[in-house]
Amino acid sequence: MTRTLSCIIPAYNEARRIGPVLAAVARHPEIDEVIVVDDGSTDGTAAIVAGWPGVRLIRLDPNRGKTAALEAGLAAARGGLIMLIDADLEGLGAGEISALIRPARSGRAEMSVSLRANAPWLWRWIGIDYISGERVLTRELIDAVQPHFGALPRFGFEVFLNRQAVTRRASLAVVPWPAVRNAAKARKYGLWRGVAGDIGMLADMFRTCGPLELLGQIIAMRRLRVDPAPLPPDAPRPALQAGPRA
Repeated sequence: MTRTLSCIIPAYNEARRIGPVLAAVARHPEIDEVIVVDDGSTDGTAAIVAGWPGVRLIRLDPNRGKTAALEAGLAAARGGLIMLIDADLEGLGAGEISALIRPARSGRAEMSVSLRANAPWLWRWIGIDYISGERVLTRELIDAVQPHFGALPRFGFEVFLNRQAVTRRASLAVVPWPAVRNAAKARKYGLWRGVAGDIGMLADMFRTCGPLELLGQIIAMRRLRVDPAPLPPDAPRPALQAGPRA
């Protein structure tokens, strides 16, 4: 039986970038619902999201961090499969979305994870971005995380999810996205604010799991990888649906 799929997009001040991301997911025939959680944005992000038919908007105020935004989105999601997509991606299209969905939809993997073009060189070299924000996973795996949301820091979700996946020995598909990039914090917020944001994110990760556990996650997740079984190059791309309201 085909499982329904919910796509959750946490967003904070992404008015300049979220439109093309919504174009890729809201028009995709394999996605049953799209939920955008606007995390206290002040730049018109919510107004842009409200212009897309069929996209559900949840607004948080004030800004609470990515973990809280994901918690709100997951509480509202109805799908048996969950897609998590960051709002600042560039170059995202229907093909990348399909490739990320395919391993989980087919049952080949319990979680699929993107490997973007501008992932840190080390992650591209070892073949896995263990803190990627773009994933498709089963509801069962998400349910193992949800009771712990209240104890997680603002940016502790991905590494805590990794912990659950490793503990369950969940199969993992790494899906290359060679045409997709995300916007660096320094580019979005300016150099010093961006550096401070990166340091804060790393601090949250270390508070959640610790450096040795993070290293262990990378090793274990590499061992849990399965072939994502990509479509051949001449496979048809999915048809697109309607765009935003005028």
